[in-house]
Amino acid sequence: MEIANVPVAEAEPEKREHCKTEDKNDAMGGNMQGEEYAYLDATGFTSELFKIEVRNLPKYYGIGELKKLLNVKMKLSTNKIKIMKPGSPFIFICFRNQEDREAAIKSLDGFKWKGKELSAFEAKPAPDPLIRRRKEASAAEGEPLNVKRRTVEASATSLAYLSYEEQLKQKQSEMENVLQKFAKELWNSIPTLRSYVEKQRKDHGGLPCAFEPIRPSPLTDGYRNKCEFSIGKDAQGVKRVGFRVGSYSNGFLEVESIVHLKHIPDCMKQTVTLFEEFVQASTLEVYSAETYQGHFRQLTVRMSHATRQVMVVVGVHLQSLSEEEQKAMKASIVECLTSEPGKKAGICSIYFEVIQKRQQGQYINPIEHLYGDTHIEDKILNLSFRISPQAFFQINTPAAEVLYQCAIDVAAPDKNTSILDICCGTGTIGLCFAKHCKQVLGVDIVDQAIEDAKHNAERNGVENCKFYAGNSDDLIMSLIRNANVMSEQQESLIAIVDPPRAGLHIRSITQLRNARGLNKLVYVSCSPQSAIKNWVDLMRPCSKQLRGEPFVAKKAMAVDLFPHTPHTELVILFERDMETETVTAPDPVCDEKVNLEPPAAIEDTH
Repeated sequence: MEIANVPVAEAEPEKREHCKTEDKNDAMGGNMQGEEYAYLDATGFTSELFKIEVRNLPKYYGIGELKKLLNVKMKLSTNKIKIMKPGSPFIFICFRNQEDREAAIKSLDGFKWKGKELSAFEAKPAPDPLIRRRKEASAAEGEPLNVKRRTVEASATSLAYLSYEEQLKQKQSEMENVLQKFAKELWNSIPTLRSYVEKQRKDHGGLPCAFEPIRPSPLTDGYRNKCEFSIGKDAQGVKRVGFRVGSYSNGFLEVESIVHLKHIPDCMKQTVTLFEEFVQASTLEVYSAETYQGHFRQLTVRMSHATRQVMVVVGVHLQSLSEEEQKAMKASIVECLTSEPGKKAGICSIYFEVIQKRQQGQYINPIEHLYGDTHIEDKILNLSFRISPQAFFQINTPAAEVLYQCAIDVAAPDKNTSILDICCGTGTIGLCFAKHCKQVLGVDIVDQAIEDAKHNAERNGVENCKFYAGNSDDLIMSLIRNANVMSEQQESLIAIVDPPRAGLHIRSITQLRNARGLNKLVYVSCSPQSAIKNWVDLMRPCSKQLRGEPFVAKKAMAVDLFPHTPHTELVILFERDMETETVTAPDPVCDEKVNLEPPAAIEDTH
């Protein structure tokens, strides 16, 4: 999955929302003094006033199941859940009023979840981190304490100072460290596997499985086909379109130029320069994370390596702009981006995105097509793919070819193989597998991505792929039923999973483990550190929840999709011993009733 452009997380207190509250000081149990708490008295509402802390959480839990516990099972009216890190034993939960906060404390304090008795109590509002850092800087007569200001090059391309050969050596070593950590976790959490782990370590130089040399990216400079640029001001107060070099929490909000960054293609740099000049000339202000005022917030640019098309998505906060003012803004954006410099950059598609606080169940912001093509196209392994403005597509197209070919090689499907493409996105992996197997069944939670996947199948004349919109946690068993694999006819089933950075939910892991006839699984991870828990769960012994025979890690290989950055994709092949697999019925708890169409080929309309 895609990696953020600048590896610095923004964290800011929620200062203003849509409703108001009375007597803030009484609600938070006492008067808070000082600039760091001034936002509490600002006009508007902040859920920081009604925050609780919950402690003694279980070691393993997912944010999805936690939200389900709080909002569905316990029917608590949460406004925001703040997790310190994945698996943290404590969290903060914010509410909209004192009544909801008190009800939550009453319900959660002493509640038993996953063998742990929770404790819940009121928590004080968080101080404004930006003001806190500025006070530290003033006291120290310089930079905020313990925070070193980084250049945009160091933030976005921290390995660019090394030769590419040295970058690959470092990444190979880092992935070896991840696999060693994986082996250590297996040893600590699954005592019955200790003899196996020791044998694997002995055979593979301390690693839990064979590890092949890292595959380099065919293109090292200008490879990114998508970037999300921030719009703000630099240290001198000049309006900029580029990358933020700090975060709200460390006291730096400056946006710096990206013109010297190696991984951004020239067409994107030209587009950014053009739009930066437009923003600087505009009477409308850039958005401020400190005041929540201003309009221009973000510029997303996508490009195609195959066609050189450029798509631009302008993200704005409408604030109090009238309909006429909005119409004028959109017209001026189109006029700017379709000018001669815009044509030279390759801009052929323009969208307008309204950035706003998302409601529950809303995954994307409202977006409006303003000009030109509605999609752009790129190619992977001689297949054409339609890319919509908000769909996922690997950000390094040439290296994606290497990654997908590695997945095909390690999976080794044949004409009797059915492929489950979990988190399929626009169908890139599944369609690349299609000519090597009997059929592909894909699922993704983003409706637009599934529409793109279906179009891509038709566009390429691929008739053995079927794609479904929905949560993979709910649909895996239904996909397996639709695959209709007949083992007596030497048919096989292979799962390809390419999840978001956080990995798969335990429910998906459970269904994959319990799936009858699924003896091979290829796990593609863009965040290997985060995926270790998934890998361990795949290898756990049989239990009431994980009733299918465990998988075993057989082979791993790294692919560099992100030159000049520390990020690496890791592919691991897991297999089950087909001779000893215990065939069990699907778990009725997991096997939800989901209406899917029966297996059918997609007709070629071209």
